[in-house]
Amino acid sequence: MSFETPKLPYAQNALEPVISQQTIEYHYGKHLQNYVNTLNKLVVGTEYEGKSIVEIVQTAPDGAIFNNAGQALNHEIYFLQFKPQTEHNAPKGKLAEAINRDFGSFEAFQKKFTEASLTLFGSGWSFLSIDKEGKLVITQEANGANPVRRGYTPIFGIDVWEHAYYLDYQNRRADHIEAVWSIIDWEVVESRMK
Repeated sequence: MSFETPKLPYAQNALEPVISQQTIEYHYGKHLQNYVNTLNKLVVGTEYEGKSIVEIVQTAPDGAIFNNAGQALNHEIYFLQFKPQTEHNAPKGKLAEAINRDFGSFEAFQKKFTEASLTLFGSGWSFLSIDKEGKLVITQEANGANPVRRGYTPIFGIDVWEHAYYLDYQNRRADHIEAVWSIIDWEVVESRMK
């Protein structure tokens, strides 16, 4: 089995002005493609050849295979959760109910998630996941780590590596995170709860 870069469900300029076409070209077209290409080379002849990307992330020890599998999985979650900018963008239905149950309100969730994204030192990810008891939890994951290592199911993630926002926001991580809320496709996020 060969891993492939997921096809974007939108045009490369569809997320502007939140994420520019130039950032998509570099972040999706070069960074993610490199993780996928490297992973395909690294797994040949190993116990991970033929396993799913989730199985690799769950079981591979820290190192090159784990790093590239983690980043490929993280970026797949990330890039497939976007849609063109929408005003008053918020989840509805089952996801909204779960957020209200576990965080009190969407605004409280946004505040807590934003704080997790801003306080993660260095490079990494913030994720909203479902834990083993079915509760929504926010985690910070360093570098290429993913909540599947904890036994969680990630449903939403924000990349806080500088390559995700530097061309558009330079070192202003907070501005990037604030803008990203307007392009989340909450229906996609909710579909991951199943």
